[in-house]
Amino acid sequence: MYTPRYAKINLSTGEIAEHPISRTYYEKYLGGKTLAARLLLDLMPSGLDPLAPEAVVVVNTGPLNGTGAPCSSRFNLSFKNVLTGGVASSNCGGSFGVMLKKAGFDGLIITGAAEKPVRIEALDGELSIIDAADLWGLDCEETQEKLPKAYGKLVTGPAGENLVRYAGLASGERMAGRCGPGAVFGAKKLKCVTAYGTARPYVAQPEKYHKYVQEWVRFVKNHSMTGDALPHYGSAGLVSKANASHALPTLNFKYGHDDLADTVSGETLAETRLTRNSGCVSCPIRCERRVMLDGREVKGPEYETVGFFGPNIGAHDLDAICRLNYVCDILGLDTISAASTIAYAMELYEDKGVDFGVRFGDVSNLEEILRKTALREGIYDELANGSKWLSEKYGGEDYAIHAKGLEMASYEPRRSVGMGLGYATSNRGGCHLNGGYLALLESVGVLSVAPQKPRSKGELAVFMQNALEAVSAAGCCLFSAQTFVPDIFFKLGPHHWVTRLVGKIFTLAGPVLRLLMAAGPLLRLNTLYILPHAQALRLCTGLPVFTGAFLRVGERSYNLERLFSVREGVTQDSLPGRVTRTPQVPGDPSTVVPLEKMLPVYYKTRGWKDGVPTKRTLKKLGIES
Repeated sequence: MYTPRYAKINLSTGEIAEHPISRTYYEKYLGGKTLAARLLLDLMPSGLDPLAPEAVVVVNTGPLNGTGAPCSSRFNLSFKNVLTGGVASSNCGGSFGVMLKKAGFDGLIITGAAEKPVRIEALDGELSIIDAADLWGLDCEETQEKLPKAYGKLVTGPAGENLVRYAGLASGERMAGRCGPGAVFGAKKLKCVTAYGTARPYVAQPEKYHKYVQEWVRFVKNHSMTGDALPHYGSAGLVSKANASHALPTLNFKYGHDDLADTVSGETLAETRLTRNSGCVSCPIRCERRVMLDGREVKGPEYETVGFFGPNIGAHDLDAICRLNYVCDILGLDTISAASTIAYAMELYEDKGVDFGVRFGDVSNLEEILRKTALREGIYDELANGSKWLSEKYGGEDYAIHAKGLEMASYEPRRSVGMGLGYATSNRGGCHLNGGYLALLESVGVLSVAPQKPRSKGELAVFMQNALEAVSAAGCCLFSAQTFVPDIFFKLGPHHWVTRLVGKIFTLAGPVLRLLMAAGPLLRLNTLYILPHAQALRLCTGLPVFTGAFLRVGERSYNLERLFSVREGVTQDSLPGRVTRTPQVPGDPSTVVPLEKMLPVYYKTRGWKDGVPTKRTLKKLGIES
């Protein structure tokens, strides 16, 4: 029977060895961030600094990577979070994950630190550690241009080399941006990993599988979200929706609406800057924006980048946003953490006079500041540490917008309280995706599920977190799960009485969701309309994967990551005072995040006590201590 192929690489000693994955691990954890979380718990000693030589980073794929399934080019990195000290997972598209599979590996486990810069090469089933002194000091774009064009590449840039705490890794023009993976590579003197090969990924039932994939692709293309909205406007199309529902962070989350937001919306980008669509390998959605910059075509900004380098810093210059997006990418900076830290610094100047040379509404010097931050030059050495670190030194904790140390994504939780709960409980910190992305149901989707009401949000958050974890474990982009909302509601529109009625019904869905999650593997059904990934996994792996068991993989994933963070002393599920104590609308107490009302329901639904998985829960999930 097939099991994934993993190798362990010690950069301190140069030792390379196979790391067998048992059939039991494959059945329980599949791949991606779920299997990686298990490996981190097994292999990484507790209490290490995230940048210590002994720290472990897992670079891995999921079973569907490279098999032709829609949106299946994603790969994962799991490691100790440089910003929070808890668990980290960073997900990325492009071609590297597919090429790693073709090179004959499902995952790499990297530890140790080289004395001089090196790169790891996976080539047709063989691994090598190669001198990379000629690449050190180059930006992400320059580095990749010096490597063979056909190779899959994963590289760190100047920000990672200088240990910026939110440095990311580039694969083509895609970024594994969050939690500091670039700094982890930089600390190990690992400039990049390259992969090339001609192997074909394992598929248990090829004929049935490829027939199902064709059906799935048609379904994705015919759905209003994945076949229309995302291809036309990309994720930046959410700017207008978030702004209309007062969920668009403005002036460092002081407000949720910007009267000039349309100047930087996805619609404006499509009408005035877009040259064409593009996308990842095997993706029918094609949501990537292509724009012109200095006479050449580059990747355009996503929603988070537009929101944070736009309204959240009081700016409305779409050309500047495109440029800052590009600058962050080649330097290897996470745009969310970089821009959010700048927004905090802008308010810090207004509040306490601490001057990093940044002002709300002024983008004229931000390119220079980003470069100095990536190089840790002068006072920008401090900006490279993120908003939590800065607030601990200078104060202003209430408006340092992070959870557990990771800057929050671009959804104002006071108008999307379930998303606020997701930020607080997310294992990696202020992440909308790891948080369950309830904003899609509350503030930027079609259903508008009581965005300011706490009822059923605990159960919804758990269900959505489990579902998205499972999709990641499979190796798929989370956009592939957006077909979960039936197309009929998009066609009826958000104001139709049926759509509004279903939105209200969702607020009563808590008991039903608890029953569904309790049933777990007993839900032996698969359907194209609810998480089609389960049937794809059953045909691809040969494992008995049905929807219930698939969701149980996601639940197992969330508990494994929580165990790692608890082991490292990161347990607090909280939000900054600005969103929990200061109403977005002065005098209106309904415009804060009622976290204290939602957390007990969330913990009860999870089977956790004070944020920690109980022995009973771990036994149910088959997780060994």
